[in-house]
Amino acid sequence: MELDYFKDQLFDLLNESDAMDISDITADDRHDLFIVSTADGSQFELLCRKL
Repeated sequence: MELDYFKDQLFDLLNESDAMDISDITADDRHDLFIVSTADGSQFELLCRKL
């Protein structure tokens, strides 16, 4: 599986999830990062790398 395909699928999965109450997803393709913001103001940084 290619990294870009994985990132696309992960984005779709996060974007469609109602259970996590995600308010925003910022994708930084240059650095392979997602910054995920939730309704309570929390932010999470997800780094995607292929090993």
